[in-house]
Order: sequence, then structure tokens, then C-alpha cells
Amino acid sequence: MTNNFIQRFLGCAALVFAGYGWGQAPASSHLRASISGSVLDPSDALIAGASVTLGSGNRDLFQTKTDDQGEFRFSTIAPGHYELRIGHPGFKTYQTRVNVGAGGPAPFRVVLEIADLEETMRVESPGGVVNTEPSENVDILRLDPRQLEYLPILDRDAISAISRFLDPAATGEGGPTVIVDGLPSSETNLPLSEIEDVKINNNPYSAEYARPGRGRIEIVTKSGSSKYHGSIYLGFRDYRMDARNAFAIERPPERRRRLEANLTGPIHKGKKNTFSLTFSHNQDNLEPTVYAENLSGPIRENASQSQTSTYFSGQFTRRVDKNNALSLRYTDFDWSFKGQGEGQFGLPGSGYDLATRYHQLFSSYRTVVSPRMLNELMVRVRAEDNTARSRLTGVSQVQVLNAFTTGGAQIESNGTDDRLEFSDVLSWSVGRNLLKTGVNIPVLGRLGSNDRSYANGVFYFASLDDYAARAPFLFLQQAGDGHLSYWQRQVSGFVQDEIKLRSNLSLSLGLRYDWQQYVGDNNNFAPRFSFAYAPSKSRKTVFRGGAGIFHDVMPASAITNLLRFQSDRYRRIQIENPNYPNPFLGPLNEQPPDLVRFDPTLRMPYISQYSFAVEHQLKKSRTLTVGYTETRGVNLFRSRDLNAPLPPLYDSRPDPSIGVLRQIESSGGLKSHGLDVTLRGNVSRFFTGSVVYKWRHATNDTDGIMAFPSNNWNLRGEWGRASFDEAHFVYLYGTLSVGKLFKLGTIFSANSGRPYTLTTGRDEYNDGTANDRPRGVPRNSLQATGASSLDLRWSREFALLPEGKERLRLLAAVDAFNLFNRVNYIWFIGDQSSPFFGTPTGADWGRRMQASITLKF
Repeated sequence: MTNNFIQRFLGCAALVFAGYGWGQAPASSHLRASISGSVLDPSDALIAGASVTLGSGNRDLFQTKTDDQGEFRFSTIAPGHYELRIGHPGFKTYQTRVNVGAGGPAPFRVVLEIADLEETMRVESPGGVVNTEPSENVDILRLDPRQLEYLPILDRDAISAISRFLDPAATGEGGPTVIVDGLPSSETNLPLSEIEDVKINNNPYSAEYARPGRGRIEIVTKSGSSKYHGSIYLGFRDYRMDARNAFAIERPPERRRRLEANLTGPIHKGKKNTFSLTFSHNQDNLEPTVYAENLSGPIRENASQSQTSTYFSGQFTRRVDKNNALSLRYTDFDWSFKGQGEGQFGLPGSGYDLATRYHQLFSSYRTVVSPRMLNELMVRVRAEDNTARSRLTGVSQVQVLNAFTTGGAQIESNGTDDRLEFSDVLSWSVGRNLLKTGVNIPVLGRLGSNDRSYANGVFYFASLDDYAARAPFLFLQQAGDGHLSYWQRQVSGFVQDEIKLRSNLSLSLGLRYDWQQYVGDNNNFAPRFSFAYAPSKSRKTVFRGGAGIFHDVMPASAITNLLRFQSDRYRRIQIENPNYPNPFLGPLNEQPPDLVRFDPTLRMPYISQYSFAVEHQLKKSRTLTVGYTETRGVNLFRSRDLNAPLPPLYDSRPDPSIGVLRQIESSGGLKSHGLDVTLRGNVSRFFTGSVVYKWRHATNDTDGIMAFPSNNWNLRGEWGRASFDEAHFVYLYGTLSVGKLFKLGTIFSANSGRPYTLTTGRDEYNDGTANDRPRGVPRNSLQATGASSLDLRWSREFALLPEGKERLRLLAAVDAFNLFNRVNYIWFIGDQSSPFFGTPTGADWGRRMQASITLKF
């Protein structure tokens, strides 16, 4: 790491310490206290994952769950009278009143009693309990530490495991929004041992977040513990245990190794200061299948890829004079991937290598201003370096569309991303109202890059016949000064009021505002509304609904292209129907350059969404939810070439002094509606978990900000099925138990096929893109096949020390992914000029096995 990298990170980190006073309330005349304790069953075994709630009056103020040691803790609690409630499936709910003085009560030792068959009290269970809080929808997908440990999760990647549950119509231009500890984040590599909680569709219409519940993943990381404990995980996969991919000639020698360790505890003997350390290292050797064809015939071989990552995180938490709580976490992540782009049509050597290194400091400051007022300040600073290098340099690339790719990848760039992210949220409970307001800065940062890609150019051929005739339809090259740096700024604010009108009726009203630099649209107010109503005294049935507007943002890649291709300092040229292999008839600087601009009427895209659901408690530990959701996308991003040849001849560009005039505009639309059915809890005698069925139908007229229409002067034919449209989707996760030795974590998913587009494979409109469709054929008119997969995890825990000693346990586990080795086809080809037209050119992974051991102490 260079000295400049360290200086950038330290300079950003100074902003964190400058912000501590922003969220700190004046020291009150009375000290704050804490409430802590442990939860056990009648045999004195510790209970992990028990729900612990601290309330006052008719409102729950704080909620948590017991950790792996059966412990819980509420910090910085103001003196007053509270009600402590603890529940766990199969046990009676424990309730007691707590009088909190300046020093706080002694730690609780709670022994939960086994629930009687006639037990009628409402306790939290895997099935959830329906209630009328606007944020307590039962169809939330939530994985707590216990589920994260016992479910089959490939490579311990919890985000990928549950991302299939997201609604693509709600995710936005940049894909799913990941919220880590209250702030939007690009961290998708968190080790499993550092995650406390993962949720999807939590409080769907909250004004605090930019995207709806089904478009975001919320992650809460673990904090330090008052006792020393930790874990060491060793996991591996080996090709000898895996099935052969359906498109591979033989099983390639792929291997994966993962080491992960976590240690947490108090600093010295007190409990005011705690720490948590996490380390992980991954090595993944891959050999993707090449399934291509050139003039010599079919190509069936394996390419070479490797992925390595190292992650370290250290967290320090201090409870400041029982009035405020401060937490600091430092993260260092180093990742590299060699051979990106190889496989399928990419021949060995045609790929490129990627590397990323970042340092990050996260700080949170939690202040109890009064017994009914809480302030949370969160600041994150980050310094990141990125590099991309072609594996074969100095050689032009040749792409025969949907047949093969060879030569150099033409990828050569360095980038930096230094940013500050900030959020300050104030919560205030007043009578029947819970008011919440805050300011959020998702991005305040400086992006820098030096792009030298496409220096040797790329030749594009429409078919193998054109390649044999040495007749490409396009040559693309870039040259000039690729240095660029600019500031990126986003600001958001919100206010929200959750109103308990009656014991069986709650409303939530919110308003959010979003602003982004470079988009000249300042009217981005987003109202949100939701309700929950229980019509009967039993409250076993709740009607729940809501509506809201959710704005999207311009991705950084589009801003980079706008600023880079505005002048002759850095030129991108496209030559149509060039000579091969020498495309130039004159000097490069005499070729007309490509330009990028934003539409003068550009607006920030948004979706409007409304939904209605019925939640019904079938039994104490089983709930059923049926809901309908409709989504409309307005002003969605797309690209269009405003200098494309004009109809009806399409023979020449209107302005010969420039090439492609790519205009980024907000003229796209989306319509989506669907039905969701969720059965959650003790689904049967042997299975506990969730079963989800979704029916969806989505249509749109844009595939995103980088997509061009088939005909730049006729957008009517673009409306069709969305590329993510799946009619049916089933998702099941939970545990299957038959006896003491037979307990399996289970994830099953099945879905209908997605559509794909029929194209001629020709550039009949002479605009430099070979995405033309036959006349009268809409987008995504073809249908791919569906997919299904069953994943299982068998695990068993062994005690390594006699009873009465400190707990030392060994968890052994074996995971099977796609257990029945079903062939799930991918990459269907709709190009009529391709030798693979109408067929898939790849398959998802076959059966894979993963073995692991975890030492817990």
C-alpha cells in the first residue's frame, strides 16, 4: 500500500473524530444505567436467540436477542420504571417490572419455564406473532445467529443466500441496497461470524431508507461481549466431492479453502469497554468451462481463474459514564480475482485481473437524551484502491458475437474511491406517537481514475461467416489522457411518525427527500404511508398495507463516462464496417469522437409502490400471510444515440463530425404486480421455518442505464417483459428434524424461466450495436427454462470439556448444494447469427459439497 493511500485514509478518518460531539447530548445531572442478564432453561442450559424486550407504558422501547452465551444487555438506559419481557419458542414468556436507578439493577438470571399445552400467552416464535405495529410485518425474511449457523450457506455468504428473495422491480439501478449497521454500504464480504442479524422486507415503507423493504438487505453486526468467547472456522470444498458441470468434459480440479476466526470479550476486568476481532482468509481456485465455436469447430476446454481475499476487523466499544455509548470498528479488506471474463465464449487468456484494497473506519455514538428520546450518530470513512489489468497486453481483441472471444481483454485502469458516509437519527416517544427524524449523507467522496482501456481496440464480428470473410461491423478504440477526478455528493433527510391510534390500529406517516449532484432535479420528495389493523379482539388476523414513492440515484459509472467523454482530452472512436486488421484510413485524431451527455430534462427515477396483505396466526407458532404488491417505475434510466443514422435509409450519421452521441435520459417505464404467500413457523411436525410462494409479472422498456434500444428512433417496440420477469418462485428455508441425529438445515428454491430477446445479430441500423430485432418482435419474446435446487446442511455439536467447565465445543458440518444435481441451464442465446441460437451455453453449478469444523469457546 502506498504512502498516498495511507494519507488519504487517515485524512478521512479524522472526520470521524471531529463528528463525535454532533450526536452527544449535554451530560445530564443523573447517570445512565444498563440492564443485563442471562437466560437459561430449567436444566440450567443457556438459551441463545431468546427475544428480550424492554418497554414502558404501551410501547416497546428496546429489543435484542440473547447471544451464543445466552446473555443480553441494554446500555445507556435512563432511570425510570420499565417492563422486561423475555420469550423463546416452547417456553413461557417471562415478564417483570424493573426500577432502574442511577447504578442500574444487578444482572438478571432468568430461567424460562417449559410452556404448558394449554399455554395461551403470546410468545415470539419462528412463526412470529401478528401485531399492529407498522414495522412488524410477519412476512419479513430474517436470519438470526442460530439460523445463520444451521442453514446451508455456500462459502458462508449470507447475502447471496437470501438475495433471491429480493424483488428486482424494487432494487433500483444499482442493484440491491445493503444496509450495514444503519448505513448504506458496499460491504458484501462480511464474515458470517461478524453478522448478528440479516433482514429483508423489514418495515417496507420506512422513510428512513431510500428503497422499499423488498429492495434492501439490512445487516446488523455483532458488538463486544462482557465475557471472553470466540470461534475458529475451517471450511473447504474439493472437486473430488463435486459433480461434473453439464457443459464440462471432465471435472476440473477446483478447490476452495476458508479460515475464519473471531474473538470477543471485555478489556481488563470491567464491562464498560469491550472488543471484537474478526479475521478471514479465502482461497478459491476455479476453472470455468469454455463453450464456444470458431472456424475450426467447437471449443470445449477449461479456463483458469483464482480468487483470494483477506479480511480483518477490530471493534472497540466503550460505555461512556453510563450516559453515552461509543463504538469504533476498523476494517482492512484485500481482494484479487484473476481470469475475469474467461469461460463460456471467452477463450483462455482473453480475461483480465482485478484487485481491490480498502481501509474503513466506522463509528457509532448512541445517546439517551431522556427516557423517551434517543439519538444515534453513525459515521463511516473509507479509502479504496482498485486496479484492472488485461492478462494479454498489446494485442487487439476479437469478438465474434455469441461464438468466441480472443485476444487481449483491453482492460487497463486504476481507481480510487475516498468517501465519507454519515447518518444522524433522533427518535422521540410522545404519548401514542413515535417520532423519528434524521439526516443522511450516503456519499460525500472523491473518485479518481486513470483509464487506459481499449488502447489496442476491439473488432466486432456479427457471425462466424463475417469473421471468415474478414468483415467486422465495428472497431472500437480509446486514446488520450485518461486521468479523471471528481467529487460525488448525495444528501437525504426524512421525518416519520408511527401513531398508535388504538390498541388494534396503527399508522405510519413519513416523508423523505433525496438530492444528488449532477442531476438537475430538486423536486425529489417521497411520501410514505402504512397501516396495520386487527379487526377482532383476539388479534390473530391483521390487515396491513402501505404506499410510497422511492427515488433512485445516478450510478457513479455514468457520471464518470459523462465527465470523461466531453472533450478531445480523452477520445473514444467507433469505426463502422472497418478494414481488418488495419481499420484506419487516416490518423486516429481525425476520426470523429464519441460523446456522452445528460438529457437536459433528466430527472431522478422513482418507483411508486403500494401493497395490501392479510396476516393470520393459524397456531401459536404458525402464521400465514397473503399479500398483493404493485409497482410502477417512472423516469427510468436508459441510453440513446442521438446521432444514429436517420430513418428510413439509416445510411449516415446526421453530424459527421462526431460518432456516437450517447444521451443518458430518464424516459423508461416499468409495471410490476405480484402475489406473495408466506407460511412461517412450525410448518409441520418435522419442519420449522418459512415457505414462500411468489407470482410476478413485470414489463418495462429499458434494461438499465447502459442499455441502448434496438432502434434509437423508435422506442415503441422496446416495451415487453422485463428481463427479470419470473412467473412463479418458491423459496423454503428452515430446519428439518427427525430424532436427535437427524437435524438438517434446508434451503429449497424453484423458479420459472426468465425471458430473453430474439435478435438478428446484425447492425441493420448502422448505429454500431448489433442488437437489432426482426421487425415487429418486442424485447424478451423468447422463454428460457426454469431452475430448482435443494441445499441441505447436516451438523452436530460436541462438548470437548466435562460439564461444569468453561464451554468448549466442536461443530462439525457437511453441506450439499443442488443435492440432486439438477441441470439448471443459463445463458440462452437469442442471436439468429450465432451457432448456438435458441440453446443454452452454460449451466449453473451441479452438486457441490462443503465440509467444515468450527471450534467454539
